Amino acid sequence: MSQSVSPIDRLKQFVSQSANMLNLDEDVAIDRGMTQIIKSAVMVIGGGEDKVQDRKILKAFVESSGGSQARIAIIPCASREPDIIGRIYHDIFTDLGAKVVEVLDIRERPHYDYPDAEALVDRFTGIFMTGGDQLRLCGLIADTPFAITIAKRITEQKLVLAGTSAGAAAMGYHMISGGSSGESPHKELVNMSTGLNILPEIVVDQHFHNRNRMARLMTAIAAHPDRIGIGIDEDTVAIFEPNHIMRVLGRGTVTVVDPGEISYSNQLWVSGSAPLTIHNLRVHILAAGCKYHLLKRIPISPSV
Repeated sequence: MSQSVSPIDRLKQFVSQSANMLNLDEDVAIDRGMTQIIKSAVMVIGGGEDKVQDRKILKAFVESSGGSQARIAIIPCASREPDIIGRIYHDIFTDLGAKVVEVLDIRERPHYDYPDAEALVDRFTGIFMTGGDQLRLCGLIADTPFAITIAKRITEQKLVLAGTSAGAAAMGYHMISGGSSGESPHKELVNMSTGLNILPEIVVDQHFHNRNRMARLMTAIAAHPDRIGIGIDEDTVAIFEPNHIMRVLGRGTVTVVDPGEISYSNQLWVSGSAPLTIHNLRVHILAAGCKYHLLKRIPISPSV
């Protein structure tokens, strides 16, 4: 009768196997010079990205992660079928030419609390979080050594992180975890929770115009006027670069909801189902090629 393998032993085995594949010592992080192949960024994808035809967004992720030298980890734990969705992205990234592609099919929080998770993150140049349920994703990895290391490596410009759908929604500190669409803004329209805090200055909503979520994002921003709302359409990505620039790539648009000049809001005292009043809320619609400066809060038109 075979003995079961403990979660910690499974993760240790994975670290060891990854090291062997990359010809690295288990206790040695990726050499600083090797990380220069990447173009560090956080790629927030609105879901429904093209996986069959030109695959522009997924190709951009692989290229930013190092192209033919990219070492990519897929985190499918937000999905109800992580093995299936993991294999789909594994095959896509392999076909797009990444050097190493691994699915981290880890389904319990203690795995991400593993103290040597930092060594695991350092095996990769790009990490991709799939769609599914953002509450499940954050419940498994938020505030673990694994997630903390990801945020640290992004700050150090040593890692590319991408998330689609639920993986996109989880990028901020304040996270939209559910709600309705197609109504006037009101407090009961949106459910909020705590995200991964990768991009703390923003609140993300995905499948944006495709599912009529403008009122939902406005409601979230009315409750958190110190943040910027980012609504991302399907097959569209908002790419956050280290220079505080967000640029847009893909078939749809990115909607920026900027509360910085709000002069009046009844959000604090209105009842849950009553409509919100918000004055001087700024909205920008950005298509592919447009950029937005997060510190200056100004859109940048594409070169003509």
